[in-house]
Parts: sequence; structure tokens; C-alpha cells
Amino acid sequence: MWAINLRIFGVVLGTLALYTLIANKIPQVQSEVPRALSLGTNATPEQLVSAGDQLYHGAGGCTACHGLGTRAPNLLTDEKGQGPVGARCGKREPGKDCKAYVYESLTNPRAYVVSGYEPIMPEMGRILSPQQIWALVAFLESNGGTVDVKGSDIPPASGPAATGAPAAGASAGPGIAGGSTDPMTIIRGSGCTGCHKINGEGGAIGPDLSRVGSRLSANLIRESILLPDAKVAKGFEKFKGVMPKTFGHQLTAEQLEALVQFLASHK
Repeated sequence: MWAINLRIFGVVLGTLALYTLIANKIPQVQSEVPRALSLGTNATPEQLVSAGDQLYHGAGGCTACHGLGTRAPNLLTDEKGQGPVGARCGKREPGKDCKAYVYESLTNPRAYVVSGYEPIMPEMGRILSPQQIWALVAFLESNGGTVDVKGSDIPPASGPAATGAPAAGASAGPGIAGGSTDPMTIIRGSGCTGCHKINGEGGAIGPDLSRVGSRLSANLIRESILLPDAKVAKGFEKFKGVMPKTFGHQLTAEQLEALVQFLASHK
């Protein structure tokens, strides 16, 4: 009898060990989410610059590309003898002052691409709230220029989508694309097609997702969304750091799973 009990005990221990190993292999949501801002029409330039500084050097992910001088222009230091971004931003596009140019660069980065660089910047307006965008504009202007962003530039907040996206799995508030669980709506709403192509739609900066399920398992697809720098596809090493690391907090659990299963089915 003791031999049978010992074998049962061994099977139980082995099963627990196996599932513990599997659980540790599942990627955890470690992406940093940009802190929601409550700045309104009474915000001072100093408050905007301070908030933008924290966002630029933190969860905004700006330093992944800017400051290296290879994938994107230097912003806080000199760029080809033109000074930091605040000193040159008003001279980039005819008819656009610094504020208008920087705002456009964040919300519609392909409208004007600086010569010598590739159009790899995501549309930050899909990721950040209007308050966060204007805080970044003020911070960038402050580097070598004059801050003319005012509280009146910031539209009033109108619900969760205006102050920051909820964490994955959160029950309060919608995620990206109004909480839709339609995969293509999520893909478009997240700005994925700015870099990735799927079914003939999108760009070619990141790997083509049209047959991603034939290359990656559902677990690896999930990890690529939550921790995009953990494993970089061969041939795309120079773009490491470009994909936002905030989707783990911006997608609801239902959206994330719908997206993973949709991509895994593309074989």
C-alpha cells in the first residue's frame, strides 16, 4: 500500500512542478502605462513641462528612439548643428510654428518625416491622452525654445478614454477602440497597421502578420504584444524599442485574448 501511495505522491508532485513551470513561462504584464493626467485649462506652462518631462523619460517610451541619433532625430541635444528640438521645430515645415509642428509630429508623424530617417514613429495620439500629448509638446518646446502651450489648448476630459486607458482585465472603462473585441478594429485602433501589414493592409516597418500563426504560438504572440522587446524578429533588430510597451495596460483582457487568437489563426 505504501508503494502505491508513494507513486501517487510522486505523480502529484510532478504535476504541480509541471504546471508551476508552465505558469512561469507565461509572460507577465510588465509594461509601464503612462500615468493619467488631470491637467486642465488652468494648467501652467511649468506644470505641463514637468508632466511632459516625466512622460518623455518614462512611460512614453520616447528615449527608445530619440537621443540615439540613429533611428530618430535627437530632440534634447543638438541635431546636425541645429540645436535641440525647441530651437529648430519652428523651421521644419513652412507655415507651421513650433507648437503646430511638434503636435503634428506626435499625432500624425508621417505627415513630415525628417530627411535621413525612416517613418517608424507610431501615432502617439492613439496611445496617449490629449493632456499627455500637450504636456509632451510643452516639454519639447522647453528644450531650446519658448513654451507657448496653454491650458486652453487641452480639451476637457470626457471619461476614461480621455485620462488614460485601463489596465488589462480591468472591469471599469473600455479599452482601445472603445472596448471592441473585433480583432481588426483593435488592430486599427491600436495603430498596428502603421508598422505591420496584415491581409494586404498596413506598413512594412514591422513583421508581416498575415501568416504570423504559422511562425509563432499563441503564447509567443501574447508575449510579443505585452513584452515586444523580449524577442525581436530576425531582420528587425534595428527597430527594437519602437513598438509601444503599453498594450498590456491599454487592452482589456477580452481584447487581448481576441487579438491573440485572431493572429494565431493566421497560418
